Amino acid sequence: MAALTINVSTVNPLGDRVFVKVSASEEKTAGGILLPDTAKEKPQIGEIAAVGPGKLNDKGERTALEVKVGDKVLYSKYAGTDIKLNGEDYVLLSEKDILAAVA
Repeated sequence: MAALTINVSTVNPLGDRVFVKVSASEEKTAGGILLPDTAKEKPQIGEIAAVGPGKLNDKGERTALEVKVGDKVLYSKYAGTDIKLNGEDYVLLSEKDILAAVA
């Protein structure tokens, strides 16, 4: 059986899906206490790595996404599918799960 090599440049989301690189989680609390991996919360901020072509509307036309590659976004806590590529965390989610763009 042939092995499949996947990297970020080969992932092309479909429809209104976006591929987000997850930002690193906090290593310490505000008081300076170091957190073990089991106590860290899943980050909800990331950078868009790839976007789909957009959702089809009732007329069969593509509706463009509001986000683009490079945008930093805040997304729902339990949204999407977690993916690990080359030791980095990504999440594949629908545009409706993006809550805000972060400046």
